Amino acid sequence: MKIPSIYDSSRVRSCLPHFIIFFLTCYVHRLESAQFTVAGPGHPVTAVVGEEIVLPCRLSPRMSVEHMEVRWFQREFTPFVHLYQHGEDEFGQQMPEYHDRTELSKARIMEGIVDLGIINVRRSDEGQYHCFVGDGAIQDEVLLELKVAASGSVPHISVEGHQDGGIRVVCQSSGWYPQPQVLWRDPKGQPLSAATETKSEEEDGLLEVKNSIIITENSNKNLSCSIRNTHLDEERKSITFYISDSLFPRASPWMVGWSVTLVILLLFVCLAWFLFRLRGKHLDTINKFCTELDWRKALRDAANVTLDPDTAHPRLLLSEDGKRVRWAETWQPLPDTPERFDTWLCVLGREGFTSGRHYWEVEVGDGQWAVGVSRESASRKGWISLSPQRGVWAVRWWQDQFQALTDPRTPLPLNPPSRIWVCLDCDRGQVTFIDAGTEVLILTFPPGSLPGERIRPLIWVLGGTELRLSP
Repeated sequence: MKIPSIYDSSRVRSCLPHFIIFFLTCYVHRLESAQFTVAGPGHPVTAVVGEEIVLPCRLSPRMSVEHMEVRWFQREFTPFVHLYQHGEDEFGQQMPEYHDRTELSKARIMEGIVDLGIINVRRSDEGQYHCFVGDGAIQDEVLLELKVAASGSVPHISVEGHQDGGIRVVCQSSGWYPQPQVLWRDPKGQPLSAATETKSEEEDGLLEVKNSIIITENSNKNLSCSIRNTHLDEERKSITFYISDSLFPRASPWMVGWSVTLVILLLFVCLAWFLFRLRGKHLDTINKFCTELDWRKALRDAANVTLDPDTAHPRLLLSEDGKRVRWAETWQPLPDTPERFDTWLCVLGREGFTSGRHYWEVEVGDGQWAVGVSRESASRKGWISLSPQRGVWAVRWWQDQFQALTDPRTPLPLNPPSRIWVCLDCDRGQVTFIDAGTEVLILTFPPGSLPGERIRPLIWVLGGTELRLSP
C-alpha cells in the first residue's frame, strides 16, 4: 500500500485554485453567451377592424427559441393572449376573446422571431401587449402598443327641416373608430363651419357620427360632406348635394316642407332605378354563366378535384384519396417547402385550370371554413390577406358570419349552405358560388376578375370540422 507523500498533497493544494478559476470562467462565459434581449417595433402598431395584424417581436442576438417559453399577455401574466412552451402552443388558460384568433409564426422561430398574428381584429383588441421570452433564469420582455382603427360607411346627407332661418342638413355615417374628423366643403373644396356634432357607440364598439350644418338662402347651396380617419389617413366623401332656392322658408312653410319631401322622394326614385339597372346587369352576367338552359348540362360533368398534400399547412390532415381535409390538433412533421402554406390553414387542389368551364362540389362542416379558388402565383407564406387583391376569390363561414373574402369583407345575406358548387369560367375570368342544395346563387365575382394564369381550387379549415370534395 502506497502512502501519499507531503510533496503529493502540496501539489494537489496548489492546483485547486486554478481549477476553481477555470470553472468560474466557463460558467460566467456560458451565462454571458445565453443572455439575450427582446425587442419590438418601438412605435405603436395600427390594425384595421376585421382584418389581420402581426405584432413584431424578436430576440437579439438571433437564437433559436424552439425550446424556450414565449408568452404574449396584456395586463396579467395569466390568463394570456398566446403561449408557446415545451415546443408547442398551449391554450388551456388563453383569454376567451382570443380563442381561435391567434397564432405564433413558426416560419422563423429558429432565428428568434416570435411575431404574433391576430386575425379578425376587434375594437376591444386595442391596448398594450407584453412579449415575454424566458429560458430558465434568463428572461426578458418588451411592451408593444396596438391601436385599432376603422373607416366607416360612405356619408349620407339628409335634410331635417328648417332652423334659424335656413335649412338644417345632416351628414351621418357609422362604423368609425376612433372619433373621425367631419368636414363640410363647398364646390371649390373650401371648408364650411358645422353647427353641432353627436356620436354614439354601436354594439361592436365602433362609432356612429352625425354632423349638421345650417344652410341659408344667401350661402353656398352646393356642398358635400367628408369624414376622415386620421389614424388610417382614409377619407369617405358623399356626393355633392344641392339645395334649391324653393326649399327655403317663404310665406307658406308647408309648401317648403312639401318641396323638400318631393325632392327626397325623387332622390329615392332615382336611387331605386339605378339599383334596379345595376341588379339587372348583374343578373344578366350570372345568367350567362349559370342559367343557359341548364348550367349543369352545359358543364356536363363535375371536375374531379383532389387536394395537393404538398401545399397543405402542417396543421391539416388529408385523406389518402385527397377528397377530405380536417384540422389537426398537432403540428405535422412536414418539410417547409416554397409551395406549402405556413401560416394560413389552407390547401390547394392538385388540378389547375387555364381555360374552359369547370365546377366542383364541396361539402362543408359545422366549424369555420372557406372555399374558393387561388391563382398559381399567390403567396403562401406569412399573414397575407385572403382577397382578390392577393389572388384569392372565396367565401367563408367565420364566427357566425357568412362573408365574401373581399377587401374589406362583404357580408352575405344567406344562411351558410351545407354544400357549395364552385363554378369557374376561365375564359370569362370569373368564379360563381351556388348553394348546391337549393341551387340559389350565393355570389359571383364579375367577369375579368381572375387573371389569365393557372387557377387552382382552395380550401381553408379551422377547428373541428371536415370538408369533403364530391364526387
